[in-house]
Amino acid sequence: MLTVRFPRLGLTPGDLVLDAGAGFGRHAYEVARLGGRIVALDYADDEVRTTRATFGAMIEQGQIDERNYVGALRGDATRLPFADGTFDRVITSEVLEHIQNDVAAISELARVLRPGGTLACTVPSWWPEKINWKLSDEYHAPKSVGGHVRIYSQTELEAKLRAAGLSVTGSHHAHALHSPYWWLKCAVGPRREDHVIVNGYKKFLEWDIVKQPKSVKVAERALSPLMGKSLIVYARKNALARTVAS
Repeated sequence: MLTVRFPRLGLTPGDLVLDAGAGFGRHAYEVARLGGRIVALDYADDEVRTTRATFGAMIEQGQIDERNYVGALRGDATRLPFADGTFDRVITSEVLEHIQNDVAAISELARVLRPGGTLACTVPSWWPEKINWKLSDEYHAPKSVGGHVRIYSQTELEAKLRAAGLSVTGSHHAHALHSPYWWLKCAVGPRREDHVIVNGYKKFLEWDIVKQPKSVKVAERALSPLMGKSLIVYARKNALARTVAS
């Protein structure tokens, strides 16, 4: 399930791309399939190991060119181990809401992006996320260890990107049908795994990801501007950008 629209990011074959907070690699794999050279970085060691193994299997099966997989490594988004201007494109998806010092992380993402390069940043949308927080304290920090520490408005996120020397070029929302799932899950308790309605809705979402029926796609497109779970903002690094000191 992809959140970023790669044509909006401007990805072209041969681009060097950083996926910061790659998780289990959903965007990283697509970058490699589309011909980009990918570096997948995450703070969680188990996710990095799984991503490496999956890339290895994809290369063996001929799903991607081995030259497109640069590496997967563990790292901290607030202290990226790369030189200034290393990457043509940067992706960070559902990451910043987990980081206390998000200004430092955004500054680092901007620093390692080359002038003229582009960034795609996704975070939970404001009002669907606000409902989750109201329904359950266990959904977010501090009760949820490693959980969300803030709710972004689009205005706040775009202002922080601009402060780091980036120009916002566009935005959209995605995953409208995922918002009700999280509302249901928060309503019954995020840690509860046996609720029949929540599990039934989860099966529907899994079926949709696999089958991708046209009718559900139409519903997603219609509803996402109103209730999309994720906000996606695209930005370009200004030629004379100066990153903000953390």
